[in-house]
Amino acid sequence: MLIIFFRTLILYLLVLVILRLMGKRQIGQLQPFEFVVTLMIADLVAVPMQDKEIALINGVVPVLTLLFAQVAISYLSLKSGLVRRIICGRPSVLVANGQIVRAELQRNLFNLNDLSEQLRTKGYANLGDVEFAVLETNGELSVVPKSQKRPVTPADLQIPTSYEGLPLLLIIDGKIQGENLAKAGLTTDWLLGKLRESSLTPKTTLVAILDSQGGLFLQKK
Repeated sequence: MLIIFFRTLILYLLVLVILRLMGKRQIGQLQPFEFVVTLMIADLVAVPMQDKEIALINGVVPVLTLLFAQVAISYLSLKSGLVRRIICGRPSVLVANGQIVRAELQRNLFNLNDLSEQLRTKGYANLGDVEFAVLETNGELSVVPKSQKRPVTPADLQIPTSYEGLPLLLIIDGKIQGENLAKAGLTTDWLLGKLRESSLTPKTTLVAILDSQGGLFLQKK
């Protein structure tokens, strides 16, 4: 039993490292060849994990081989447009200039119900609102609405806006984030002073967030 425990732990850590090396993507964002590699890795580690009669190296070597193949293909895809088209394919325009491209639907085995469903998930229940719809190589549908159906932006109304950067977490669950304080050009004394104004301490603060305009959001535990 102890042997199975350690074999499982080793294989788990191996798969975790490999998936991290493959990049930060969700399953739905994987290219077809990346998805295949992920499935094969899961299948390969399952057998030596359950059967202790199989040498652990027999599970490790195939997994490392798949990692090498995946990294090699990804590198070639970065360097060569031809390889990228062969491995990943090309995006398919399913709606062009407001008209459904039937030939592309058939080529991708996409029916009108599939298209309508995907458009609804993107917030476009009416096909007449869509100028272009592109089926990306990872299966995701990108939608470009007609200009009259776009949400109004400040640029459309000629309203000037100021810069908005990413907010910084200064406290997380009672712990001061020194790195983010340094990024903001602030000191711990400044933060403690702000906390005192709200009758808080770092330990009693669940979260403290500084926005790009200098506003500080505080929430007590």
